[in-house]
Amino acid sequence: MLRIRGTVGDWPVDLSIDMDESDWAQLGAQLQTVKPDNTATPATRSVNQDDALWQIARELLRKAGQLSGPDLLEQLEGLTGSAPAGKRLLVRLRHSPDVKVISGGDTPLYSWHETA
Repeated sequence: MLRIRGTVGDWPVDLSIDMDESDWAQLGAQLQTVKPDNTATPATRSVNQDDALWQIARELLRKAGQLSGPDLLEQLEGLTGSAPAGKRLLVRLRHSPDVKVISGGDTPLYSWHETA
């Protein structure tokens, strides 16, 4: 299940989408932005929910270019449907080689800097 919470203008949004394994695999294939892992063949590689959420989180920051820590966390919490899961994705982004975190001021800034 994928839960999206947030607002559209002044309207609150709380959307739950039921997805089976084939739906997650199709979504993961659409969002594939990293080089394939050569240790597994495509037939044996499976895309699970965590992998799909990770790809969506990466794409979210890539498209935005730069987001403040609180704004990014809010979007990740909406994506995952929970604060702890959103924080796990934020930490994972912080340690990604494609993300530069600029500390200073009141909040950190997360910027997308894709490595070659």
